[in-house]
Order: sequence, then structure tokens, then C-alpha cells
Amino acid sequence: MKDEIITVKPKVTTDTIQKLPNYIGISEASAGSTAISMNMVVIPAGAKAEPHFHKGYETAIYMLKGRVKTLYGDNLVKSVINEKGDFIFIPAGVPHQPINLSATEPAIAIVARNDANEQESVQVYKPSI
Repeated sequence: MKDEIITVKPKVTTDTIQKLPNYIGISEASAGSTAISMNMVVIPAGAKAEPHFHKGYETAIYMLKGRVKTLYGDNLVKSVINEKGDFIFIPAGVPHQPINLSATEPAIAIVARNDANEQESVQVYKPSI
């Protein structure tokens, strides 16, 4: 498949370690990629992800819809709010927990990582405080 263009049209979500619905787009399994993955994540109204980090891999996010507060850093004591149209970069290994600020609307984002099998690098994070 090295010289073929691959189109992926996910129709159902996949459960993730982060405990959020994820539409798998580009990955090693879906497209034969070797160094990148790209998915669409949905944070349901009022929901939040399991605190986690991506061991050894960077994450780039583009917010399509909604407002999300992300707790991050050691013990998740820092925070940032992002909304539709924001590009977000999360360095490798930084613990984070996105939280949908809307009680009525889902937040939706496109997420890319320099990991073809991104769920393999996800580690659950347990704050110590």
C-alpha cells in the first residue's frame, strides 16, 4: 500500500482508554500508516476524559465544535480553555484531562499524533493530590 492513497470513512465510534468516543481515521490498522494517526474525538455534553498522557508522542488538536477546559501538568493543577477554531499542542508525556464545558452540546475535535497506533502509547494518569 506504499503508493496508494487510502480513504477512511469511520461510521462508528471506538471506545478508548481515555473513555471518550473516538472515530478512528488514519492509523496503522486503518490505513497502514507508520508514524501518524488522526482521529475525531467527541466529548459528550458534560463529560470529561480519563486523566492520561501519551508516552513518547506529541498531540496536535483542532477544535471543530464546543468549549473544553483541559486540566494538565503534574497533578493537573494547570488549566486552559479552548474553543472552536483553536489549534492545540500537547507535548509528549504531559498529563491532561479535557472537560466539556457545555451541559447540552458535545465538543468535537480532530486529533493527530506522531504514533500510528495511538492507543498503545496512552497511559492512565492518577494525580497524587
